[in-house]
Amino acid sequence: MKILAIQNRMGIGDMVIFLPFVEAIAKKYNYPVSILVKENSKAAEILHNNKNINEIIILSRDNKNKNEKHDGLFGSINLINDIKKYNFDEVFIFNSSLRFYLISKLAGINKIHQYPLFKKKNQHIIKAAQDFLKKKLNLNVESNPTIFLDQAKVIDAKKKYNISDTQVNILLGIGGSGDTKRIPAKTFIKFMEYCTNEENCRFFLATGNKKEELEILKEIMESDHSSKCLPLNNIKLNETLPIIKNCKISICNDSSFSHLSAALNIPTIVLMSDTPLLYGNYSPRMYPIIPDGVNTVTHDTLGKDKINPKKIFEKFKDILN
Repeated sequence: MKILAIQNRMGIGDMVIFLPFVEAIAKKYNYPVSILVKENSKAAEILHNNKNINEIIILSRDNKNKNEKHDGLFGSINLINDIKKYNFDEVFIFNSSLRFYLISKLAGINKIHQYPLFKKKNQHIIKAAQDFLKKKLNLNVESNPTIFLDQAKVIDAKKKYNISDTQVNILLGIGGSGDTKRIPAKTFIKFMEYCTNEENCRFFLATGNKKEELEILKEIMESDHSSKCLPLNNIKLNETLPIIKNCKISICNDSSFSHLSAALNIPTIVLMSDTPLLYGNYSPRMYPIIPDGVNTVTHDTLGKDKINPKKIFEKFKDILN
């Protein structure tokens, strides 16, 4: 039995969120599942040790760049031919797109399972996947992603970066895909001050290399806490994951690092400033902090300047104790 799962959303976070559902299919059929995902999902680096995943097929399609291999009519033909090579028996399509249904049909896949067509509006990212697998396979799937690492690499990272058990090792996910998600450096610096007043801490600063992210990194590295910090922006993701695994706790913006950290079984405080709360509390290892003065958070909350560092520290202490 050769099975394909199509998850065409962008980014690492969505790949992590959908992981339990892909794994549930593999376990139901007792056979690894192949996945069709976008390059920026970083699936090859994240899922390297996952026995439930077989082939990782890259969907070369970008919403901004219309010249990708799988864009447009000719791109669809290319994708049909790429999928056809694998001779899949069944496909599970985690979206409501007619395009992927037709591509799967023309690729010769006999059994096609898909979300209801044309039902994308107001679709709950997790509940839709749960309802899908309940209806198709009678599976009750918990939203509790796990990333597996080679323990030897975790030990190697500990040695290479001099990570000591005598310190409280903390991941700070200071980056973010959008300006409204990036909490100001001053908030992290104040939290770090609270921490270092009570604990012997070391901070691992996780961010990308966009100009705006590097400005936050620079401000933190110019603070009084720089000697206790290790920037991770120039370290590859597959090398960063074992570093995260060595941390005791994470404090992250709503970004890829919050999803990765929680999936690595690290208690993760998620700073939710401008996206629906479900992205920061779907895992049992996630502890969301929302802006002062609001009861919940969603798109256009615009609360990045109202995340209270004292509340972060109080939640930090609760988790550690």
